[in-house]
Amino acid sequence: MVLAAALYLCAQDQATPAKDARPSEGQGLPPRAAPTDYQSQAKAGEVTIAAEFDGHNVPTEEQTLTTEDYVVVEAALFGPPGAHVEISRDDFSLRVNGKKLPLPSQSYVVVFSSLKDPTWVSPDEQKEKESKTSIGTGGNQDSSNLPKIIHVPIELQRAMQLHTQKAALPLGDRPLPQAGLLFFQYRGKEKGINSLELIYSGAAGKATLVLQR
Repeated sequence: MVLAAALYLCAQDQATPAKDARPSEGQGLPPRAAPTDYQSQAKAGEVTIAAEFDGHNVPTEEQTLTTEDYVVVEAALFGPPGAHVEISRDDFSLRVNGKKLPLPSQSYVVVFSSLKDPTWVSPDEQKEKESKTSIGTGGNQDSSNLPKIIHVPIELQRAMQLHTQKAALPLGDRPLPQAGLLFFQYRGKEKGINSLELIYSGAAGKATLVLQR
């Protein structure tokens, strides 16, 4: 009976989730040595907000990915020794071409479906390239004009998603400095962006960073 009770209690402990378990969030990128190492800086109270525009690139520690549906800003928060601040993605928005309504910051999760690894070539694309460079293959070329469906291996998808999650700006009450990626939905081409401002309105105060004039 004692053994059975012990086994039951052990099973209960294993089945009960930890009380402090929280959904996975971004771990961030290593902050650069100083705010001046970023493209733009601005003060919000005692906190300095720094940022750099990465366009449709997603620069993670492991690799640089791309997304056609979002633009990316690497942001960092610096403060005096011992400082910490509450960080939320709602603190940040992006004003493109002076539009009245800025773009809200989005969760890294919504970016997953549009991620691409520019260094990866599908087997079908590789075969097509090889056939075009081969001699006497003109009669074997596919005349269909329909776009080809590219199947990205699940392992590659998971790796891209994990790297993007890790690089996202950490949220919650954090010691400074902190740095990471912010994502904004924008399907236009970068050359169509004439002016760009990152707007911060959070626990530290308010600041506007000019990323492009």
